[in-house]
Amino acid sequence: MTLPALATDVPVRPDADEARRWVVEELTKPEYSTDPSLLSRFLDWLAELFDGAPSLDVSGRWAALVVVLVVLVVAAIAFRVAGPVRLSRRTAASAVVLDDDTRSAAELRDAADAAAAAGDWATAVLERFRAVVRSLEERALLEPRPGRTAWEAAQAAGERVPDVADDLVRGAHLFDDVCYGKARVGADADQLLRGLDARAGTARPAVRGELAGAGAARGGDAP
Repeated sequence: MTLPALATDVPVRPDADEARRWVVEELTKPEYSTDPSLLSRFLDWLAELFDGAPSLDVSGRWAALVVVLVVLVVAAIAFRVAGPVRLSRRTAASAVVLDDDTRSAAELRDAADAAAAAGDWATAVLERFRAVVRSLEERALLEPRPGRTAWEAAQAAGERVPDVADDLVRGAHLFDDVCYGKARVGADADQLLRGLDARAGTARPAVRGELAGAGAARGGDAP
């Protein structure tokens, strides 16, 4: 017997750690894997729901796929409907800005200045936001409408002057919080509304093409 042949006949005796490693490596090979995928198990579970429905002329797996598609469609419809619902709830929770107030933007600014000088920051914020809305109405960027809420004004005006749309939304939130007593404000809030008033007063109205783009970006919320 040659030396190479003799070497191959010698049995290999691994120690315990080496033997354990060999077993683990062997069992992790793909041919030993019998567990179905998570998706496969989910579809099988759905298929079982149709096993007792002889009226369906489709296999259980296909029926399960149909159910998944139906669920996705229902979810899409629910999301589509919930958007306007959330918007209507937000609008209902917002406070009316002007109602039967006939003061001009200049008169509202004077009232805001007087309140700020007296340290009445809440009144200053309310009057300043009213001045912003009345100014947009005077510039024909917002159609005058009694009973319009702060949220409605911000949404409608934001479509016409998209450069300050986000600032208008923040101003509307602040107006509502102050009006409903949810926030205590100071000079910083007055400065924020003053800045909004200045930017809205010089904002460039959007042209027709820009209006269409803004409406699409906001999901067509413009009134």
